[in-house]
Amino acid sequence: MKTGFYWDERCFWHSGGNYALTLPVGDLVQPLAAGGLPESPETKRRLKNLMDVTGLMGDLHVSSAPQATREELERIHPAAFLDKFKQTSDAGGGELGLRTPFGKGGYEIAALSAGLATASLRAVLKGEVKNAYALSRPPGHHCLPDWPNGFCLLANIPVALEAARAEGLLGRAVVVDWDVHHGNGTEAIYYDRDDTLTISIHQEHNYPLDSGEVEDRGKGAGEGCNINIPLPPGVGHHGYLEVMEKIVVPAIDRFKPDVIVIACGFDAGPFDPLAHMMCTAETYAEMTKLMMAAADRHCGGKLLAVHEGGYSEAYVPFCGHAVIETLAGSDHVAPDPMAKTVATRQPNERVRAFHSTLIDEMAAVHLG
Repeated sequence: MKTGFYWDERCFWHSGGNYALTLPVGDLVQPLAAGGLPESPETKRRLKNLMDVTGLMGDLHVSSAPQATREELERIHPAAFLDKFKQTSDAGGGELGLRTPFGKGGYEIAALSAGLATASLRAVLKGEVKNAYALSRPPGHHCLPDWPNGFCLLANIPVALEAARAEGLLGRAVVVDWDVHHGNGTEAIYYDRDDTLTISIHQEHNYPLDSGEVEDRGKGAGEGCNINIPLPPGVGHHGYLEVMEKIVVPAIDRFKPDVIVIACGFDAGPFDPLAHMMCTAETYAEMTKLMMAAADRHCGGKLLAVHEGGYSEAYVPFCGHAVIETLAGSDHVAPDPMAKTVATRQPNERVRAFHSTLIDEMAAVHLG
C-alpha cells in the first residue's frame, strides 16, 4: 500500500492583494519586484516539481479531490461567513480578515484546499493508503470559524476531521502543528472539546502576537487537551527533537488517538522570511519518523500531513521532500544542499542547555 499524495494545480492559482511581504503597499511601503504576500504558489509548486525530478512521485498514490461541500464547511464555518466569502469571490475577490486576500474564484480554490485535506484523511481512515500528504493551499491553521486570518481562508484540518466524524470514521484525533506560527484557529475550534488533542510548536509571539501561551490548555471538557509549546528564536534541530521526545510523543501516548494529523508548515527552516528558527530537512524527517512510530503504536499507522506555511522558495522543497520520502519509505531522496551550512549554524551546547531548561518547564506544565 502506497503513501497518498493529494494535490491540484488549481490550488497554485490562488492569488490576491497588493502586499510587500506582509505590509500593504502604499504610503511608504513600495511594491516588491516579485510582488504579493510571501504565501506564494512557488514553494508548493517547486516541492511538487522536485518530487517529479527525483522520481518520488512514482512511489506515491497521486490524486486530486473534489471541493469540500457546503455541508462539510458548515460544520466549522457559519453560513453567513461562507455566503459573504462566496459573494466577494464571485464579485472579483477582496479581503475579509487579516492578511487573507483572494481573487475571483478564491472561494472555490479554498474549498478545494479543504477538500484535499478531507479526501486524504478519509483515504487514510479507510485504509486505502498507508498514510498521506495533502498539498493544500491556501493553508488553514490560523482561520477562525468566522474570520480568515494569516493567509488562511478556511480551517482545512478541522473541516476534514469533522467530515470524518460525521461519516463515523473517527473518534479521537491528535493535531500536531509544527508550523512556526501558533495554530490559533485549530486551537479555538477545539478549545473546549476532549475528542481532539491540539499541540502547537511555535516561535513565541511570532504570529499571532497575542496567542500561544503555555498556560492556555483548554477549558471545560477540553481542559488539558490543548498544548502550546512556545519556543525562543533559534531553537533549531536538537531543540525541536527534544520537544517531540519530551512533550509531544508522551502526550500522544497518553491520549491514544485514532489518527494523527500533522499541520505541516516548513517556516521553522533557517531561510524563512517570517521566522527565526533553525530547523533543517533532517529535522522534519526525524519528526516525521517519530509521528509514524506513534501512529503505529496507537492507530494502525493512520497518519496524515496537511501542508501549511513555509516561505523560502529555495529551501521548503527539500524539507517537504524529506517528509514525504520518509512517509513513503522511498529510496528517491533529495539531499539537502545546505545541510553542512545549517548544521554548523545550530545552537552551541550552552544555548542548547538553556533551551532544555525551558522545554523541561513546559513538559512539567503539560504532563505533570
